[in-house]
Amino acid sequence: MPLSRPVYDANATGSGAFGNLPEWDLTDLYADPDCDALADDLEFVEAEGAAFAQEYRGNLANLDAAGLLACVQRYEMIEAKSGRIMSYAGLRYYQNTMDSERAKFMADMQDRITDATTPLVFFSLEFNRLEDAHLDGLLAANADLARYKPVFDRMRAMRPHQLSDELETYLHDASVVGSSAWNKLFDETMAGLMFKVDGEEDELNLEATLNLLTDTNRAKREAAAKALAAVFDKNIKLFARVHNTLAKEKEIDDRWRKMPTPQHARHLSNHVEPEVVEALRNAVVAAYPKLSHRYYRLKAKWMGLERLQVWDRNAPLPIEQPKTVGWEAARETVMSAYGAFDPKMAEIAKPFFEKGWIDAGVKAGKAPGAFAHPTVTEVHPYVMLNYLGKPRDVMTLAHELGHGVHQVLAAGQGELLSSTPLTLAETASVFGEMLTFRRLLDQAKTKAERKTLLAGKVEDMINTVVRQIAFYDFECKLHAARADGELTPDGINALWMSVQAESLGDAFDFMDGYETFWAYIPHFVHSPFYVYAYAFGDGLVNALYAAYADGLPDFQQKYFDMLAAGGSKHHKELLAPFGLDLSDPAFWDKGLSMIAGFIDELEAMED
Repeated sequence: MPLSRPVYDANATGSGAFGNLPEWDLTDLYADPDCDALADDLEFVEAEGAAFAQEYRGNLANLDAAGLLACVQRYEMIEAKSGRIMSYAGLRYYQNTMDSERAKFMADMQDRITDATTPLVFFSLEFNRLEDAHLDGLLAANADLARYKPVFDRMRAMRPHQLSDELETYLHDASVVGSSAWNKLFDETMAGLMFKVDGEEDELNLEATLNLLTDTNRAKREAAAKALAAVFDKNIKLFARVHNTLAKEKEIDDRWRKMPTPQHARHLSNHVEPEVVEALRNAVVAAYPKLSHRYYRLKAKWMGLERLQVWDRNAPLPIEQPKTVGWEAARETVMSAYGAFDPKMAEIAKPFFEKGWIDAGVKAGKAPGAFAHPTVTEVHPYVMLNYLGKPRDVMTLAHELGHGVHQVLAAGQGELLSSTPLTLAETASVFGEMLTFRRLLDQAKTKAERKTLLAGKVEDMINTVVRQIAFYDFECKLHAARADGELTPDGINALWMSVQAESLGDAFDFMDGYETFWAYIPHFVHSPFYVYAYAFGDGLVNALYAAYADGLPDFQQKYFDMLAAGGSKHHKELLAPFGLDLSDPAFWDKGLSMIAGFIDELEAMED
């Protein structure tokens, strides 16, 4: 799946006013949907999937080390070919989710890949039945096979939770009409929503309407918020149905797999201990008063308001000069920040701008938000933006380009080892933002400019840490409540408001209709419990940046080595060269203290 920017940016609608915005050139994947190369790869996956099963099913325990290595490498090749096909189909679809031909092509490819890979379901199940001593002996006998141990460890973490071969095969086949179908319904519904905002001549799509929440005109922000609420309310039964169904499907799957909590599967896939995530969550919630509550009281004072409304949350400061950043200026800002850190970083990022690896413009039907998709290791990543020339859009470019750099470096690990757990996958993206922010801060010429930059960074960090942990708590409450029965829209609304009030604090009033704003967050639908990865990444980057600023020897090389490791090492091993340990309960407080320090500086600027 793509790695995405947390939903709060609202980078939205667009034109050619920002310069020559790049578009994807997908020909590095395939020339077109009807090309021979795609047909050949599809035929390979279908034939090789069947041949793989015929040769290896029931035979894994009899393989020597060389034989198991050959088996794993064949499996990896099938994964690479099928991943290439689905990346191409998915990226074409994201460019225009309202195009029925693209939607059909993606659905057809998904059906065929699902059918072709059904024979592979046995592999992980049978592999997990290998005796530990037998597998350890094979790994000790062959260094090339031992490279895959992190993959095997993640597979074998599922041993207590795997079902019978027959049930696993059924679930694999049924996925295209299960969560995948509900995901598609959500995406297509969201892409088709239009909003009538008072004062705007034309109806706007979701991105354009969200974008108005950062407008300098308070009346426009209010009108946009009320337009969003009206349309979400009109469609709330559908969104409640999507969430009810997906949460129930997950509950059934978790029950059959004997998962102890709804969150446990995510922790397993992230290769992170539940207690580490719990320590992060508790540290952030405990810090709400000194972070978001304190900052928003300060913001209300700056705006001359006794109480903030929800449409003021991401409003520009009164001292902030409206600024449009052209595409070339955005590119220069990010590339110079990357290059100042290390020329190698800018060199890796350069092809994204020059070879059609970025799709930046806002177009009808284009998927909202921003993401970086790694495709497959033999090709390269693609970055999607909805660029509108706002300073925050520059930070989004820095964020997604960080993902891209990470994905390029990790590709050397190969298809099975390159994928980074979500908890560490946000490291390079948030670090890229921090480099860009620090460069802009160093270049600030006036107190007002510095204050504006600091406030913007604090808001981004609150959105990345506080807001995402509030999202995580909402999901925890939603899945817990769904286990007791069907949830009404009002019931889901109430869960949403309980975490919003707690996280944002006493500076806010909440308008009628805000209770439905859970409906547009795609992470809840596509990737349950994904959101804590953003807070994880922010806290980790704050600690990494502190090590960099303190002059840790050879920091740049250690940083590149960490990114290049992809998913081949556990977070303890990856972070040891930096003297960091996520299992230390005090670790998260250090990162949160950086945010608090920025707020301290903002308070000290008060006359």
